[in-house]
Amino acid sequence: MDDDPRRELAEFLKARRTRIRPEDVGLEPGPRRRVSGLRREEIALLAGVSSDYYQRMEQGRDVRPSEQVLEALARALNFSAEETRHLHTLAAAARRPVNRRRRRTPEVVPATTLRLLRTMTAPTLVVGRHLDVLAWNPLAGALLGELTALPAPARNMLWLLLQPGADLTCPDRAATVGELTAMLRTAVASDPNHPRALELVGELAVNSDEFRTLWGRHDIEETTRGRMRIIHPLVGELSLDWDAYRLPGASPGPMIVAYTAEEDSPDSERLQLLARLIDTPSPVAVPVGQS
Repeated sequence: MDDDPRRELAEFLKARRTRIRPEDVGLEPGPRRRVSGLRREEIALLAGVSSDYYQRMEQGRDVRPSEQVLEALARALNFSAEETRHLHTLAAAARRPVNRRRRRTPEVVPATTLRLLRTMTAPTLVVGRHLDVLAWNPLAGALLGELTALPAPARNMLWLLLQPGADLTCPDRAATVGELTAMLRTAVASDPNHPRALELVGELAVNSDEFRTLWGRHDIEETTRGRMRIIHPLVGELSLDWDAYRLPGASPGPMIVAYTAEEDSPDSERLQLLARLIDTPSPVAVPVGQS
């Protein structure tokens, strides 16, 4: 992971430019095209900026585009609303001095949230901005494995799914890893120099070719719900829906993630069976990524 926010902005623009076909924006492909996607000068023309200005942006130089220029680039690159927000976030981070120190506080799970976890009958986690598992109720622990046996930095949703053998318990592991990597990309955009972001991305990139390839794609997602399949050693396969809810005042910050099954379904029956098979200690909370 590059610790220069300007480089993050440059790489995002380049990754998106090389994915767009000329015909997608009304240009002729031409027989002599040697680059994948659009040329820099084509994006500059479509956005109404000079080729030199856009080239300096993709080179990670000290260019501070206005909101109007960012919107023009988003239109030229056919960005979705989600991608446009990400572009503005990256540009805002790039405008800050690289050497400016930022005050960062550890992600803390409030006592009231821990009490809420105790009342939840569904598997429920509190996940931090970098996908660290900060707290969980007993049923979530039984569903995902013995989290307390792991060192705190390893209690991370991406880290868990990139370990050998994860395919055996998560049949859709590869797709989920792609989704989580895109979510992490989105989360770190506003503060790419966060120590936990640098530590986590650096470790995963060194140890996982899969993650390194996905990280280089610069995909982003702001997913708040989805579906997960788990093959559990005690109750068999479970297909569960999950929903994420941001804690009050935390943006970005911890989210409550709850897993549920459709009522009166086989998945619901298996989940109830798992609940009967486990003990019910209090939920656990561990600060991760303090700086």
